[in-house]
Amino acid sequence: MAQTVFERHEKKFALSTGQFHALKAQLAPHMQPDAYGRHTICSLYFDTEDFCAARRQLDKPRFREKLRLRSYGVPTTGSTVYVELKKKLSGVTYKRRAPLPYGEAIGWLVHGAAPSATGQVIGEVDWFMKTNQPKPKAVISYDRIALLGREDAELRVTFDENVRWRDTGLDLAKGVWGNRLIPHGTFLMEIKTLGAIPCWLAHLLSGQDIYTQSFSKYGNVYQNIACQEGMLHAG
Repeated sequence: MAQTVFERHEKKFALSTGQFHALKAQLAPHMQPDAYGRHTICSLYFDTEDFCAARRQLDKPRFREKLRLRSYGVPTTGSTVYVELKKKLSGVTYKRRAPLPYGEAIGWLVHGAAPSATGQVIGEVDWFMKTNQPKPKAVISYDRIALLGREDAELRVTFDENVRWRDTGLDLAKGVWGNRLIPHGTFLMEIKTLGAIPCWLAHLLSGQDIYTQSFSKYGNVYQNIACQEGMLHAG
């Protein structure tokens, strides 16, 4: 059975093209591509009318959570996608996800039709839906290279590029398109571990002057939407 509950520490970094190629080569003895290799991820984010989840991403309170629907590639009605409820508490990320056919997931999250699946994750998402009444707000897609540790499978490093977003056409089946979120040639890297970053990896990062940064894809999309709609106010 595929894992449905994840607990880990996540650190984010922004890399230039040169840093990406150099670091990827240095990681090769320690890490290998995961089962997906290089792939495109498409996510539909749900939020309240006033973008409560997005604003909390930017405010960084001790606890925050968000709901999204994720696919690997562009889905069709019968494609398996993942309903994900992602929570962050005191720096630790907890992700719960449930696999469903795309058509059934949309029927549930958008139209309120109960899914055929049951279980803890389905129950948590259902409670979140009833409590917050979220609606589709944005699609974010990007190309990802995912690596996992050769000796420690719990160590994961991902590189994202071509990050695009849109707040229209909120249907993952409509394909990969939208506005560019980060400059061309920039890679967003995430390091995901159960504990601290291994010493060998920390040494590689410091050797290239790569340091952690705070960056939320969905939070930055919200800022773009808010600026377009005149929703941000000073103070």
